[in-house]
Amino acid sequence: MDITAMVQKSLNGSNGASAVLVYVPHTTAGVTIQEHADPAVARDLERALERVIDDDWSWQHIEEGEENAPSHVRASLMAPQVLVPLDEGKLALGTYQGIFFCEFDGPRQRKVLVTALD
Repeated sequence: MDITAMVQKSLNGSNGASAVLVYVPHTTAGVTIQEHADPAVARDLERALERVIDDDWSWQHIEEGEENAPSHVRASLMAPQVLVPLDEGKLALGTYQGIFFCEFDGPRQRKVLVTALD
């Protein structure tokens, strides 16, 4: 899910900040910076992670109703945070870059923490 606009909106009133930290406090979700001009890129990334980390492996972490071991491994390939510099209060992302929230075990209710850094 492209959350770039939401992150930028949350920065209103953060004049003078030099960067923003976007953090996801979950073990089966993450954030990444990726191309957001073509929605196919996000779908391709999702498919690639599903192919690299197959659901059908003989996983050890198995709880009734919580068969989410592949979600933990996929999330570990992402990061729980990204740090983005700011330029006059705007995200200093490249032309085609966006910030993406990656859900690997949902849908679930999640939170993303955004902190402007001085």
